[in-house]
Amino acid sequence: MKRRYSTEIITVIHGSTIIKSFFIVFSLLLFVFSLSAVMTSLKPEYRLSSKSVHTVTNQFTGKMLFSLLANENHYFFSVLPKEKEASGLSKGLLKLSTNISLDDPRSLLGRELPGFSIFDNEILVAGEGTDYTNMPYESSPPIDVLNEERDADLQNVDGIKEPQADTKETPAQTTNGRKVVHIYQSHNRESFLPYLKGVTDPNLAHHSQINITKLGMKLQADLVDKGVGAFHDTTDIMANLNKKGLTYPKSYQESRLAIQAAKAENKDLEYFIDIHRDSRRKKDTTVTLKGKSYAKIAFVVGRNNPNYEKNAALATKLHNALQKKYPGISRGVMKQGGAGHNGVYNQDISSNAMLIEIGGVDNTFEEMYLTVDAFADVFSEYYWEAKAVDNVKGDSEAQ
Repeated sequence: MKRRYSTEIITVIHGSTIIKSFFIVFSLLLFVFSLSAVMTSLKPEYRLSSKSVHTVTNQFTGKMLFSLLANENHYFFSVLPKEKEASGLSKGLLKLSTNISLDDPRSLLGRELPGFSIFDNEILVAGEGTDYTNMPYESSPPIDVLNEERDADLQNVDGIKEPQADTKETPAQTTNGRKVVHIYQSHNRESFLPYLKGVTDPNLAHHSQINITKLGMKLQADLVDKGVGAFHDTTDIMANLNKKGLTYPKSYQESRLAIQAAKAENKDLEYFIDIHRDSRRKKDTTVTLKGKSYAKIAFVVGRNNPNYEKNAALATKLHNALQKKYPGISRGVMKQGGAGHNGVYNQDISSNAMLIEIGGVDNTFEEMYLTVDAFADVFSEYYWEAKAVDNVKGDSEAQ
């Protein structure tokens, strides 16, 4: 008689093991989600980031991504206007692999020319007469020029009017005492040759008293007249740099401290405007409108900040508005970053931050004040229109 052996397999499952496994998986998921939430909610200055990854992802433009989608789903091509076609992938791949852009001849020789990277910027929106040969640029002044003891003698200053708000007429709309615009000057001693006796070198156009700060005063006064409350920061950034032994490129770092202090003190601030002047000569920075000479204005957007797209969109809207009411006054919207440039310009502070260049080293305050008037006119209209839209959205959400 043969014996039969059982081949059945008995599996023993412990309830405690299942519970432990469940809690381990749950704890791991909770940790991952919590870590992700913390990292994405950090302020820009504290976020972990990789410059290399950021540089690579910046190469993929919206047009390239659209082309990729359109090649898979041709319906995307049908929604494009006939005059606009999706950018070919070949151009994009050529640029990614060789850093050569068929739309920008500078890319062919730019890497071979010493110092060329300083001027290697991009025109996002070109104003009338603007091209790559006359884009805004700034050069650091000699170290000793920044000292007050080396201030040049002044001339032609008797005709300079001190900006003041016109309180005779009450504007139709006001911010009711709230100061919603912060105006400052990172390069606060940028000055102008017509007022510096014996100075002809644009790099030496700096002064501790007669400088770009007056344009900030003028803009504040104009905005107040339009009902838009504004604060003008008169911090002497250059004096602070001298005291701390810091160099000129640290100007934005120093002005950032003032901005952060202002934000902490005033929660109503919505817009941040950094005013500069260009180093180019008068033929590139002046335009005649209705018989009057205006200093041209340019918008500069830092490409190395997380708010880049929103900053660029705001600058583009203001540029278009200026072109509509004051044709030729805007030089356009420029994107700056990379070697030789700050690339952030404190625009990571807010999606409503902007850097504007008003005039150049040869312009007079009369010309620049007219331009500030024009900018304040357009900006205030934009501000109140944006507020009206926000109010409509708020009412619809409340309902």
